[in-house]
Amino acid sequence: MSQTEGKVYILGAGLGAMDFLTVAGQVILSTADVLIYDALIDPKLLTLTPKTCIHVWAGKRGQSVSTPQADINQLLVTYCQQGKKVVRLKSGDPAIFGRVASEVQALQAANCTYEVWPGLSSALAAPTLAGIPLTDPILSRSVTIVSAHELAALDWELMVRSESLVILMGGRSLPTLIQSLQAHGKPADTAIAIIKWGGWPQQQVWVGTLATILSQTQGETLSPTVMVIGKVVQLRETLGIPNVSALLPPPLPTMSNSSESSSLADLTILVTRSASQAPAFRQSLEAQGATVLEMAALEIVPPSSWSELDGAIAQLSTFDWLFLTSANGVEYFFERLNAQGKDARALAGVKIAVVGRKTAASLQAKGLTPDFIPPNYVADDLVTHFPELDGLSRLRCLFPRVESGGREVLVQQLTAKGATVVEVPAYQSQCPAQMDPQILAALEQQTIDVITFASSKTVEHFWQLLQRSSQSTEADWTQILKPTKLASIGPQTTKTCHALLNRVDIEAQEYTLEGLTQSIIQTYS
Repeated sequence: MSQTEGKVYILGAGLGAMDFLTVAGQVILSTADVLIYDALIDPKLLTLTPKTCIHVWAGKRGQSVSTPQADINQLLVTYCQQGKKVVRLKSGDPAIFGRVASEVQALQAANCTYEVWPGLSSALAAPTLAGIPLTDPILSRSVTIVSAHELAALDWELMVRSESLVILMGGRSLPTLIQSLQAHGKPADTAIAIIKWGGWPQQQVWVGTLATILSQTQGETLSPTVMVIGKVVQLRETLGIPNVSALLPPPLPTMSNSSESSSLADLTILVTRSASQAPAFRQSLEAQGATVLEMAALEIVPPSSWSELDGAIAQLSTFDWLFLTSANGVEYFFERLNAQGKDARALAGVKIAVVGRKTAASLQAKGLTPDFIPPNYVADDLVTHFPELDGLSRLRCLFPRVESGGREVLVQQLTAKGATVVEVPAYQSQCPAQMDPQILAALEQQTIDVITFASSKTVEHFWQLLQRSSQSTEADWTQILKPTKLASIGPQTTKTCHALLNRVDIEAQEYTLEGLTQSIIQTYS
């Protein structure tokens, strides 16, 4: 493609939820080839792009990992010169502290075609949604908007004289802002409002004075925030406090085919999974109308050594039973079986027990039918319903499992009844290096309704990734996750949820992904 066929749209997403996106913005997103987006946008906006659209997260949030502005400029130019329709999606309005000039200058220098489309700025819209008019014929005839990103560069005399002062990005600098304003002559009884998550259903507003606001917000995480300072704050009680949820228009249509009457319509569900997990679970949730976000909480890799598994396979004829408790165990066991030049015929005379329908399906794909599946699809039930319970003391069982250990209760119960259980590492599950920034932003913005966990490992790694990828404390995350329901596939996963996250809201009645889907549907029916 030639350079002239590409085009860049610098687009404002508006503040808060996706409902504040302009109609023009919706049209632009629906035709994007590449989307380069900032933090603090509603993750649901990504569903408005075509399925083939490339998504590039740029960050651009204070004290968080972000892509350098020069790199963003180059991305815009590179994709445009490839003939692609590129959308640069920014929170709020791109011309209000959005560095639009830098990106436009880079596009001009490269002779790239571009358009700039405005969005609702939080500086103007957040006060309105909090019931505060920024201007008034008597109290305020002008508005000053500043960013607290570089306090030393601010004109404090101008700010003190301003009838309505709006400060963006000032949550972490509140003590310094209050001190500096008073030091330059702003009276201590001046009214101030702090609006957190303006335009989101979880919007919070604190109203006080320069003398009281620090004690009112002590212990609170004030980001993202918009501050309004001046007499107009007093009009909030006069005008009444809008209900943000009531102000939101009907949801915009997305690219999915779900209907409004679907069981999970309007819900955003986060699926924690392994990097290689099949999409069936996501598809079943989307079929019910949910918006599904996926987070790789497990990376499945080979064990540190194949020696133990290879040695056990070499002696397969000495075993009475083969226990397979996951699809990963099936795949890696047969991979090594084939590596030794053997196939399913090597299992002649060995009975196979599996846990769960997915594991059974993986085994059947190898041309084998399991001899036993416990009725409740959990490994701990395998011993209770085992068909040769009376003869366990005579049995020798092979158990290929995750290298880091697992199903300890199963092994303990079998061993206690006299069985010989040979455990060998068949694969390893490890925690990814970091959480997807898009998912982290959605969690921080409290836009996720349900988080699903299909194993204890996904719970453990989810919690590790939160600690690793965010500066928020454990107490902060307890509060941030409070509106979100936690859904578990079964008792062991529930136990881990209670240990790390202190609760579980939904547990599958049938311990399968299908059962988990049904339990979520029942909860919201």
